[in-house]
Amino acid sequence: MEAVMGRYYYQIEVKHSGLNLYRVVKDADKRVCQMKADALMASWDERWNRQQERERKKIAREQEMHDKKTASAERARLLEEKKQLAIDRTEEAMAEIEAVRNVLKHTLTINDAVDWDSLKDHRKFQNENAKFPKPKPNEPKKMALPVEPKETDQEFQIKLGFFDKLNSKKREEKEASAKDRYAQAHLNWESTKAQAVNENDNNLKSYESKLKAWQNEEKKWKEDLEKQKQAYLARQEENNAAIDEKKKDYEECNVEAISSYCDLVLTNSQYPDYFPQEWELEYNPENQILIVDYKLPDIVAMPRLKEVKYVQSRDDFKETELNDKAIASMYDDLLYQIALRTMHELFEADTANALSAIVFNGCVDHVDKATGQAITNACVLSIQTQKDEFLAINLNQIEGKACFKKLKGVGSSKLHSMTPVAPLLVMNKEDKRFISAYGVADDLDESMNLAAMDWQDFENLIRELFEKEFSVNGGEVKITRASRDGGVDAVAFDPDPIRGGKIVIQAKRYTNTVGVAAVRDLYGTVVNEGAIKGILVSTADYGPDAYDFAKDKPLTLLSGGNLLHLLDKHGHKARIDLKEAKILLAEQEK
Repeated sequence: MEAVMGRYYYQIEVKHSGLNLYRVVKDADKRVCQMKADALMASWDERWNRQQERERKKIAREQEMHDKKTASAERARLLEEKKQLAIDRTEEAMAEIEAVRNVLKHTLTINDAVDWDSLKDHRKFQNENAKFPKPKPNEPKKMALPVEPKETDQEFQIKLGFFDKLNSKKREEKEASAKDRYAQAHLNWESTKAQAVNENDNNLKSYESKLKAWQNEEKKWKEDLEKQKQAYLARQEENNAAIDEKKKDYEECNVEAISSYCDLVLTNSQYPDYFPQEWELEYNPENQILIVDYKLPDIVAMPRLKEVKYVQSRDDFKETELNDKAIASMYDDLLYQIALRTMHELFEADTANALSAIVFNGCVDHVDKATGQAITNACVLSIQTQKDEFLAINLNQIEGKACFKKLKGVGSSKLHSMTPVAPLLVMNKEDKRFISAYGVADDLDESMNLAAMDWQDFENLIRELFEKEFSVNGGEVKITRASRDGGVDAVAFDPDPIRGGKIVIQAKRYTNTVGVAAVRDLYGTVVNEGAIKGILVSTADYGPDAYDFAKDKPLTLLSGGNLLHLLDKHGHKARIDLKEAKILLAEQEK
């Protein structure tokens, strides 16, 4: 979290390697901050995809024409395609120029108020209609049972000849033989039937076992899926409720919500891809003035291409560009338009009537042509206007520079000269976290158990100790407002031009081993604060995972032993008894 004007904000770094863009998104609500970061990344992805598609089409067209160049039958067609390509590129160039010239008019047809419902997530659970992926076991095919033989079957009948009828003995032998065959056939039938019945029973039992296992897996899968769905819906409802709460806070003119809302308005504003679209906002609830420090595009980013012609005699394309005078004129007009457009969007979106006036400071990063040095955040124009006065202007009919001057805006007569001007009103960038500190170290003695001392006294002790450590080189240490939020407890400023910078310090009066979570938090704070280093001071020791996480990062972990050594170095005595501290702290909580 970061504190701005005494208020704490969540912030997320958003980076896009393809576009080489970076922005820190802030909001007082963690979920809304994440939504804003996701929306920004989605817009950058879309922008990147458009660039990639344009480049892909360009390469495809060039490759296609190259492939056809050697085919004589295609020469006429290729000629027409080259002419058309010149026309297409001219139209694209003119469209880019028109987009710059109509930056202000573009927004006049748009309702700039934030559509709160559009910020909500209304997507259905992605696995809503999913089916259990494992196939259901197939029912076994039953083995057919053999047909039971009958004594009347033809094969068991005897044929008696003339002599058989006369000779009873032979007749009896044949009858006995038939009966034996039948008896054997019946035995075989019983055996085959028993085998088939047994196999069918086994197959059925195996199927029923597999089916039951499959049904159990399917049931568990459905239960897990339902849990995922309910968790998804719960998160969705929670996030959407945060939007409703954000809307309510805005409508009630909550200070944090006003700044967040204005940030959303500017985030929703669509400009050409090469515009920086970076800003800082500061809202003063007492006078309802919003200060906007807005990053303007450099003149070198302006579109220069005006026309493309295909010269058949040279089999080449001739490009015509805007001259420097035209570029300078277009650039100056663009900056005026951006200033007026930004104020228009913010005032029009101000449905809570929280803004009485806006101060717009337009800054540019550029290279000084006289020195070749990079200049950052050079303020080239500044304007302050009241809401009622501004809304009375018909922006459809104005000329940018004339309107800017009418509103008493300040800036060089030639903005493209990059002549810096003093902003009409500047942001108060003092860190409101810093508070007055008090001394603790001189009251220490060997009877003092640091692990059981008051937590505010402990933070002041750490501040005092590091102030002595850094003061040798002219540094200073400031303690932050007590919040118990796990953030920054003190900030050290090392003035050394080579190794110096901002150092964040966290003081942890712990009685248990410090785990990796506290070290991760410190590293996140170092990144968010833009510090060169982080120092974590604890009365206890650190676990191996904490040391492992810190070993390749700009972090220093000071244990209770290190703390006592540092105190001794500066002439102070104390002790650390964790067991005693646990008992004393437990008694204090009762």
